[in-house]
Amino acid sequence: MNTRGTAYPAPVVRQADGMAVASFVFGLIGLLAMNLFLGPAAIVLAALALHRGTSRPGRARLGLALGVADLVVLAWVVSADQTWSWSI
Repeated sequence: MNTRGTAYPAPVVRQADGMAVASFVFGLIGLLAMNLFLGPAAIVLAALALHRGTSRPGRARLGLALGVADLVVLAWVVSADQTWSWSI
C-alpha cells in the first residue's frame, strides 16, 4: 500500500504492460527492418501480455496485429522477389 491507501500494481501486471509496449515497438520496427525476427517476437510478447492480464490490452492487440503484418509483408516480399531481405 502506498500513502494514499491504494495498492501498487502487481509485478506480473507491470511486466505484462512492458511486454505489451515491447510487442508494439517490435511490430512497428519490424515493418521496416528485420521482420523475420521482430514479427514473431512481437506475436509472442503480445500473447504473453494478454495471457498475463495486461492493463494495456489495446497495445498488446496492436502489437499482435503488427507482428502478423510483419510476417505477411515478409511472405509477400519473398514471393515477389525470391529473397529474404528488402529495403525501402
